[in-house]
Amino acid sequence: MSALDQLAALEDSAGFAARHIGPSEGQIADMLRTVGAESLEALAALTVPAGIRDSHLDALPPPVGEHAAIAELRALSERNARVKSLIGCGYHGTHTPPVILRNVLENPGWYTAYTPYQAELAQGRLEALLNFQTMVADLTGLPVANASLLDEATAVAEAMALALAAHKGKSTALVAAPDLHPQTLAVLRTRAEPLGIAVHVTDDAADLAALKPFAVVLSYPGTTGELRDIAPAIAAAHGAGALAIVAADILALTLLTPPGEMGADVVVGSTQRFGVPMGYGGPHAAYMAVKDGLKRLMPGRLVGVSVDAAGRPAMRLALQTREQHIRREKATSNICTAQVLLAVMASMYAVWHGPEGLTRIARRTHLLATLLADAALRAGFTLRHDLFFDTVAVEAGERAGALMEAALRAGYNLRRAEPGLVVIALDETVTRQDVIALDAALCEAAGHERVGLAELSAPARMPEALARRTPFLTAAVFRAHHSEHAMLRYLKRLEDRDVALNRSMIPLGSCTMKLNATAEMIPVTFPGFSDIHPFAPVNQARGYIEMIRRLESWLCACTGFAAVSLQPNAGSQGEYAGLLAIRAFHRARGEGHRDICLIPSSAHGTNPASAVMAGMRVVVVGCDREGNVDLGDLRAKIEQHGGKLSALMITYPSTHGVFEEGIREICDAVHAAGGQVYMDGANMNAQLGLTSPAAIGADVCHLNLHKTFCIPHGGGGPGVGPIGVAAHLAPHLPNHPLVAEAGPETGFGPVSAAPFGSASILPISYAYIRMMGGAGLTRATQVAILNANYVARRLDGHFPVLYRGGKGMVAHECILDCRGFQQGGGVLVEDIAKRLQDYGFHAPTMSWPVAGTLMVEPTESEPQEELDRFVEAMIAIRAEIRAVEQGRADKADNPLKNAPHTAEEVTAETWSHPYTRQEAAFPLPWIAAAKYWPPVKRVDNVYGDRNLACTCAPLEAYQDHPKVAAE
Repeated sequence: MSALDQLAALEDSAGFAARHIGPSEGQIADMLRTVGAESLEALAALTVPAGIRDSHLDALPPPVGEHAAIAELRALSERNARVKSLIGCGYHGTHTPPVILRNVLENPGWYTAYTPYQAELAQGRLEALLNFQTMVADLTGLPVANASLLDEATAVAEAMALALAAHKGKSTALVAAPDLHPQTLAVLRTRAEPLGIAVHVTDDAADLAALKPFAVVLSYPGTTGELRDIAPAIAAAHGAGALAIVAADILALTLLTPPGEMGADVVVGSTQRFGVPMGYGGPHAAYMAVKDGLKRLMPGRLVGVSVDAAGRPAMRLALQTREQHIRREKATSNICTAQVLLAVMASMYAVWHGPEGLTRIARRTHLLATLLADAALRAGFTLRHDLFFDTVAVEAGERAGALMEAALRAGYNLRRAEPGLVVIALDETVTRQDVIALDAALCEAAGHERVGLAELSAPARMPEALARRTPFLTAAVFRAHHSEHAMLRYLKRLEDRDVALNRSMIPLGSCTMKLNATAEMIPVTFPGFSDIHPFAPVNQARGYIEMIRRLESWLCACTGFAAVSLQPNAGSQGEYAGLLAIRAFHRARGEGHRDICLIPSSAHGTNPASAVMAGMRVVVVGCDREGNVDLGDLRAKIEQHGGKLSALMITYPSTHGVFEEGIREICDAVHAAGGQVYMDGANMNAQLGLTSPAAIGADVCHLNLHKTFCIPHGGGGPGVGPIGVAAHLAPHLPNHPLVAEAGPETGFGPVSAAPFGSASILPISYAYIRMMGGAGLTRATQVAILNANYVARRLDGHFPVLYRGGKGMVAHECILDCRGFQQGGGVLVEDIAKRLQDYGFHAPTMSWPVAGTLMVEPTESEPQEELDRFVEAMIAIRAEIRAVEQGRADKADNPLKNAPHTAEEVTAETWSHPYTRQEAAFPLPWIAAAKYWPPVKRVDNVYGDRNLACTCAPLEAYQDHPKVAAE
């Protein structure tokens, strides 16, 4: 071997792929013997049908190491111009408190956690989300707020759908105020058109009587800063039989009368300016608050307070936790996610500052805006609006261009909302020096002599009639953590109540909880990425654009498709965008009548919900006994609806965790009837390097970057759900009204507020692909399949594996059948899930896609020793079930039925159970080394839904409970 060959071998052995993939070479060899395969390649041949084996990963660049990838991304970030953007339009500069930056955003204990469906081991996140809901409810003046939505524009669109459902189809007209943010109006129109909703932009009260809309959407304040009393408009909406939806600025609500007190039915907005960087558009946590009578129509998640089995307070997801999944084609929304990590940051920003601190920030921002307004007047300009909060609209006329240029030379981006109107939006990062520099730009553009800052005046610019008189953030949590020690310990206390990937494996099927490497996370907080406004001039975002174009090309290589859009900022939104592209394709060919969407009965619940939102009619296709699409039923449905067939939605590998042998036949049958094939990319982690959506015959798929491509789940968000399409669908990708580079001119419009969606977390997937390379990604897929088959083989004698492929193998996940235990011993699948918490594990996906089962996906990142611990835990639980079945354990009082067991219970003076404390808390020897103690016992969901409480208790509620108040 030459010296260069030796060097190459040494470099390969230290490569990132070897660190990302959990099992060592020796472990891989041992596991291959267990599953009965000679090599990873041989295992893939047994798992993936030969007819679809294909890969384009040789088009990816060769891998680089961690330090090189970080340096490459740093260089890209530095290509973005550091110009201070005072553009507004719903995006503002903000200071992320360092204690939150380091201990939430940069902390794997927060960013690697999963959605809190298993409430007992998610009490920390649930408390933070309850704080978020309380913050939103207090500021909006409405009683019920959800745990966040994707962004402000889509939140307005979700409110539209909610209002339409509440109105029960009596009208299809919606009135939108002219002063909505332009991106909000554009997304609203995209979402309205497939549903047959006519959007009328008007503020003429006379139009309401003629249109009889089901909803009116108002801004508070408006996009150019106007601050007006919206109470008359709300009353007029109600008088016309419409619901009143208000898009409100969260910081302004600290000073202004809450919309809920004015009669608003729904209030939505963004919490971005509460400590979350602009990040070229996201991710950011939107909010929604509603009147009590609308809470069951609210999309997304709602955290509620219930009690545990010991009668103590405990939190869990309430009401519609999975209602949209369950309702399938009857759903009014396909949103089953949130922006949890960002909502946690925003809520902690409110905890850190408290009501007084938030009010101080708002007053300071407003004061600076009034000083700037006086500077504009003294320079000879006039103002569009005399009343405003933080945004000054300068009537610059022919001097508008000169003003924009002078500001840019001084280092500021302003917004030219109209040819002669320049808008300047101030925020908490603006300083006295900024106002002095802006005054100089105003005077330069006007040819006017400057005045000093001390000579500027600040007359009242907010009417006293709109001043807030209602206290907010009165709960104890918002008054107790204003020193860094207190805040640091509060964050740590909440983190320790949860299970995240930094503690143990999270074996959730179809959720792909894999390593989120630190090297991938570091670039997210580079200032060159985090401080860029999404509507900054494109020539100031060259680094972002280059990174985005590279990532698009790499995802094209991974999928075999011709084009990719990164705009959708969740998997559900990717589904929707993909179906809209199909719809636009049919309409462009004069076949707009094609509106039937075939969906297998095993599909994820968002599939039918997305199809309905895209204006399609859902027809369900049955599955056979092996969990595959029933080809006979498929052909019958195609024959029945052929002329109206729009699309087939299919997950591959299937929702049941196997590679269906007949996938090409399925796609060919749909194409022969003139339809398109949409592939749900939830299981893409089993495809990379072995096959691709294009290879199976799909026309479009969405990719969950927060699954296959390593963006962390963040406790239930953020995510990115881009879509890849074949060449004939490329002209129909989403675009954006404010940034032409976001998509084709022929696109159907935007699905997200920002041109490139959640752009600030794209460096994570970029770094992952860059460090893995094609060979690394292929090996990751092979090991993901190996790990799943290893778990399935080791558990097969204890828990039946429900579905296998034609050669006896599963894909990257397996379904364990637990249904027989109920008859033999009264043990439910939920009992197994809760008992796993005593062993330190999050449960696999429970009762989906088959009730009474557990879907296990170990991912390639888990080493053999972690898989063995999980297997040992499951085998021990099976022994506990057998003890119940054989009468050696009481059917009602046993470790399974009483799980999980808290430290308080196990260490109590009395112990009344027929099993020992050791059996309860330390059922296997290795548990004691790193014991996780569930903070609460099993949560009573029924009690919580019957006694719904979804905000923190006010301060006075703790007067008689000093211990609780102190905690």
